Amino acid sequence: MLILANVLVVLVALLHVYFLVLEMFLWTRPLGLKTFRNSPEKAETTRVLAANQGLYNGFLAAGLLYYLYLGEWQVVMFFLHCVLVAAVYGAWSVNRRIFFVQGIPAIAAIAVIWLGQ
Repeated sequence: MLILANVLVVLVALLHVYFLVLEMFLWTRPLGLKTFRNSPEKAETTRVLAANQGLYNGFLAAGLLYYLYLGEWQVVMFFLHCVLVAAVYGAWSVNRRIFFVQGIPAIAAIAVIWLGQ
């Protein structure tokens, strides 16, 4: 169970590293435009906001990986719940797809950690 929990937490963290790259560096590039269904004009005007958002995704990834490394499961659970809240809000305010991409992996990790304790 511990191995599965580690794998799921790393998966959630890697997703957030990917979001960081998309939002900070690829927002106005073809992959970013396609992923977020933006026009080049809209992407350019929201570029700074997206970079800020990407930075926060990086903080989530860093927190997950750092506290996973330390074996601080309560703090890992805190970060996973932060991811879940962000997924629920993103699904409500932007697109339901966010919940499936971001929320389901977080729920899976939370469930495995919870069941393993």
